[in-house]
Amino acid sequence: MRWERAGSTSVGQMTEVHGLARPIVAGIVTALVGVTSTFAVVLTGLHAVGADDAQAASGLFVLCLTMGVASIVLAWRYRMPITVAWSTPGAAVLAATGAVEGGWPAAVGAFLLCSALILLTALWPQLGRLIARIPPSVAQAMLAGVLLPLCIAPLTGLVENPWGVVPVLLTWLVCLRLAPRWAVPLAFVAASVVIGVHVATTGAVIDPATLVPRLEFTAPTLTFGAVVGLALPLFLVTMASQNVPGVAIMRSFGYEVPWRPAMAVTGLGTAVGAVAGGHAINLAAISAALAAAPEADADPKRRWVAGVSTGVSGIVLGGLSAALVALVVVAPAAVIPAVAGIALFAAFGSAVQQAIDDPGERMPAVVTFLVAASGVAIAGVSAAFWALVAGLVVREVLHAGRR
Repeated sequence: MRWERAGSTSVGQMTEVHGLARPIVAGIVTALVGVTSTFAVVLTGLHAVGADDAQAASGLFVLCLTMGVASIVLAWRYRMPITVAWSTPGAAVLAATGAVEGGWPAAVGAFLLCSALILLTALWPQLGRLIARIPPSVAQAMLAGVLLPLCIAPLTGLVENPWGVVPVLLTWLVCLRLAPRWAVPLAFVAASVVIGVHVATTGAVIDPATLVPRLEFTAPTLTFGAVVGLALPLFLVTMASQNVPGVAIMRSFGYEVPWRPAMAVTGLGTAVGAVAGGHAINLAAISAALAAAPEADADPKRRWVAGVSTGVSGIVLGGLSAALVALVVVAPAAVIPAVAGIALFAAFGSAVQQAIDDPGERMPAVVTFLVAASGVAIAGVSAAFWALVAGLVVREVLHAGRR
């Protein structure tokens, strides 16, 4: 009798472990897809606002650490498959903005201000509601305009370096047909092969010391251009394109994300990472479905394990951040921008669709898009900010007096 009880307990434990395998694997896949798909966008953005290679590597490293810890905390505490990611649209804003008044220290100050605004939405939920009142057509048009130059990079790269870019695009296209989820990660693998061949044929040398991840801290400063031209657009696009959709996606799978705790955790994570070069972390949006969908586990009550697994995997992948930067440093011309561009194709298409979906909102969206895509900075303030202003002004004029 004792043997039977012990045997049944053993079988039950094995069944439980086997049952957890699916959400654990789902979490690993979520982290792999998220990091490998968009790390090139993050590095492009950090370099654009003034980070050197060491500071960009530090920013990538600390983003992996903070988003990993935040995923673990939220998933474990609330028993939901809540996942946290870096702000990919925010990184695109950095790339479009370029160098700001005050250089890299001012950019770090803008990251800190963004974290303060995210924390403010936790303390004062009305701020989140105010952002949600920004017409989606205008917000998405601004994002589409910011993404356009990055999405064009694979096409210009075909002219600049066809032998390096063609293998990346072909891999992406084939995988988009056969395994869409892995199209961008496998395109990065193709880019890695191209970089390896380039290193072997040119004799480029990678310093082993640069492969060890480490944090580079920067004393922040604040300038008018960095506050208005970088911090505010970064905050707005992170909220409108990541946090708000992230909550909606989770709700579609039956999970009600606790708004204030989520904003508090991601705001604190952004603040901690800012001084080491991390621009912003937020609730995952598109990749959230990988951990929250039924494919992660048939039992919704066990999917929170996928959130924890995502966080742990993200921290582990952070150990590769310096190696990823080393690959970027020795990469031939146009290869990394091509990877970054195709990683944003889906986001660009979605933003364009939402921007022009409503005929009544189309003209303000078109103006917003064109101003953002122009890249013109006025008074040291980036085009992203002026695009939002222009779109809202046009919309107000066209809708004045209407209900």
